[in-house]
Amino acid sequence: MSVVEKNTQAADGNKTAGFSLEVLDIDCVVVLEEIERAIREIVAKRLRRRGVVVAVSGGVDSAVCAALAVRALGPQRVLGLLMPERDSSPESTSRGKTLCKAIGIEYEIEDIAPTLEALGCYRRRDEAVRRLFPEFGPGYRQKITVADKLLEEDRLNYFNLVIESPAGEQQKKRMPLDVYLQVVAATNMKQRTRKLLEYYHAETRNYAVLGTPNRLEYDQGFFVRGGDGLADVKPIAHLYKTQVYALARHLGVPEEICSQPPGTDTYSLPQTQEEFYFALPYDQMDLLLYAFTNDVPAEQAGLVLGLTTEEVERVYHDIVAKQRQAKRLRQTAMLVTGGDDDSLCV
Repeated sequence: MSVVEKNTQAADGNKTAGFSLEVLDIDCVVVLEEIERAIREIVAKRLRRRGVVVAVSGGVDSAVCAALAVRALGPQRVLGLLMPERDSSPESTSRGKTLCKAIGIEYEIEDIAPTLEALGCYRRRDEAVRRLFPEFGPGYRQKITVADKLLEEDRLNYFNLVIESPAGEQQKKRMPLDVYLQVVAATNMKQRTRKLLEYYHAETRNYAVLGTPNRLEYDQGFFVRGGDGLADVKPIAHLYKTQVYALARHLGVPEEICSQPPGTDTYSLPQTQEEFYFALPYDQMDLLLYAFTNDVPAEQAGLVLGLTTEEVERVYHDIVAKQRQAKRLRQTAMLVTGGDDDSLCV
């Protein structure tokens, strides 16, 4: 059992009895040693690669992954990729450069906007947006938000489209399924284009691609199949977001990254992960995911987090729904023989 697993269980072995606001506290020194050792083993011995490529977004997850790779392999064997596009925040690229310089790694900037333009990413997205807002055009900005009131009422998740005019006036409408699917499908081209470039740079150097999802994202399906969900090694997929922030501060990741709330940097309007997908702040979601995974009764979890039993039960229900989606996203290709990709190669 790893130290992470030990630190996310109660000392007496009774998980529910040990549930508290401190249940996700970890020994950063020991956790870092475990991950560094695993990265060296996986990259050099199992994958037989010389180093790793990390897509650096300016956020805390990619910053920690890049810093871990440096500690495990040395800065000369880590390449950072910054891949802005038309809707990216300039601050994200700036933070990414700051991180790469701070940990001493080589980095390259690949502007993916021309590729996305050629693929029709922006055009296809805007066509769908105009089905709700015919006036949407140059100078407008947009984003998707998950419907609020998750804790207040039983409901299925649905999404709203928010647009902002050049004058700063915002409008919001609930998205019909066809509009939602087209906007998301077009937008997912961004993550898939980035992954294409990650593997290009990895293959030219005989490197592996290092993925950056944390446990909350990995468990709840907050990634794109064939995009940011694709990697050769995922060193922090077992760590809750709260634990990733703890590691970032221990590693000395620049404060401008550590203090940045989780965002998507995918739509032209600023957007947090909370409003796009989780509907609750990451620290609450971390604890509730832990509680659900370890069979902590809703009443007990509510007492710790200051929520009612009914509110926690609604979050538990949402967790189950997202886990079903995540399982489909992680599924390897299925064969007509009933197995997966590996079943015929034994």
